Amino acid sequence: MKRRLVSRAKKGDKKAFEALMHDEKEKLYKMAFIYMKNENDALEVFQETLMNAFASIHLLKEDRYFSTWITRILINTALRILKNKKNIVPINQGMLEDSGQDGHGGVEVQIDLMHALDEIEEKYKTVLLLRYYEDYSVKQISAFLECPEGTVKTNIRRGLEQMKSKLKGVYVDERQNFII
Repeated sequence: MKRRLVSRAKKGDKKAFEALMHDEKEKLYKMAFIYMKNENDALEVFQETLMNAFASIHLLKEDRYFSTWITRILINTALRILKNKKNIVPINQGMLEDSGQDGHGGVEVQIDLMHALDEIEEKYKTVLLLRYYEDYSVKQISAFLECPEGTVKTNIRRGLEQMKSKLKGVYVDERQNFII
């Protein structure tokens, strides 16, 4: 079903593209917000991602990788905008108060994780988001970032180590997983 929609979207079918985006929009917006730290910038990244994706969907080689492809566009867009702005807005508690309890320790935990994630190197942040937030495998991340699987594993391990030091081990469990 999804591949058929991608195929139609590649031929210029706007309704098919809208249907694909219906499934992806929440995930993409959340990732944009994690990078941008405020609603306006997250919406800017999200909208630019949609425009770029629609304009270049005909270039997508493998229909089954639509989700990975559009996520990569979003990450590249967010990083480009952050680089251009060079003015990262720090997160404040009010941004997440409406999210309430999420089964992972509530707003305080989410804020702590967002702060810690924001403080680690960008290459580690990206692999951790893809691995634990988007639930991609190491192999998928390797293909997505066009780097060896060993590099991805190393970046995940180093990113988790940096997160652990930022969180002082409070929110990191014995399996090396963390909550976003």
